[in-house]
Amino acid sequence: MGPLKKLLATDHQRILEFFVSDLHDVSEPNVDPQELFYNASVLAHYAQVSTQADAEWPAPSTLSTVFEHFVSDTTLLHDSLMMEIAGTQCLLLAGFFEDQMRQRHNIRWYAELGSGFFSRAALHEQSPSKARLLDAIGRHFEPWRQRHARLSRELRRQSRLLTSSGPLM
Repeated sequence: MGPLKKLLATDHQRILEFFVSDLHDVSEPNVDPQELFYNASVLAHYAQVSTQADAEWPAPSTLSTVFEHFVSDTTLLHDSLMMEIAGTQCLLLAGFFEDQMRQRHNIRWYAELGSGFFSRAALHEQSPSKARLLDAIGRHFEPWRQRHARLSRELRRQSRLLTSSGPLM
C-alpha cells in the first residue's frame, strides 16, 4: 500500500488528539477540561466504531435506534454503562449530527433524554469520580450538544484535501 497507507494511517491516540483540539477550539475558554476530554473521547470512539460493529456496542445510525434500544427497553434503566452509552449516543446524534437528524427528530426532546441518561448513569455508577463526571455531563448536556454541533459545522466548512506527491499504490 506504500504512501497511501502512510497518508491514511491513524490510531486512537491521534483521533483523540484531533477531537480534543478541535472541540477545544469551539468551546469557551473556561470549559471544564475533564468534561472536554470526555466529550472528545466520545467523538473519537464513535469515529472508529461502525454502525455494524460486532465486537462493541455499534454506533447508532439514527435517533430512532437510540429510542428502540434505550427507551423502549426499560430493563436497562439501572445499568450505569448502558445509560452512559445511551447518553453518548444522544450526544453524538443530537449534537454532532444535529443537522442530519433535525429533519426527522425532535432534537430538544432527545437532548433532554440524553441528559436524563447521563443522570441515571451517574446515579448507578460505582466510582464516585466517574459518577461526578457523568452527573456534570448530564447537567451540561445542552451546552455540550451545541459544541458538538458547532464542531461538526466547522469541520464541514473546512477544506481538508488529501494530496500526494507520488503514486498512491
